[in-house]
Amino acid sequence: MRVLIGMIFGALLTVGAAFSYDTWATSPSTTGTGTTTTVEQRPMVNWDVVNQNWRVVSQRARDAWTTLSHKVTS
Repeated sequence: MRVLIGMIFGALLTVGAAFSYDTWATSPSTTGTGTTTTVEQRPMVNWDVVNQNWRVVSQRARDAWTTLSHKVTS
């Protein structure tokens, strides 16, 4: 049971860390000449794709639950 809880906690910690990293504002970096340039930081995760995939997974789970509940009640 501890292993399962540890795996769930680890997955949540990983996703949370990636989300917080992606939401931090980019800080300007300085070059060797002393001028400040802004570096565009690309996100680690494309959250729009994650959102779309999560919606597909949750819809399939709802459909499977509905099918299973109809089989049990029939």
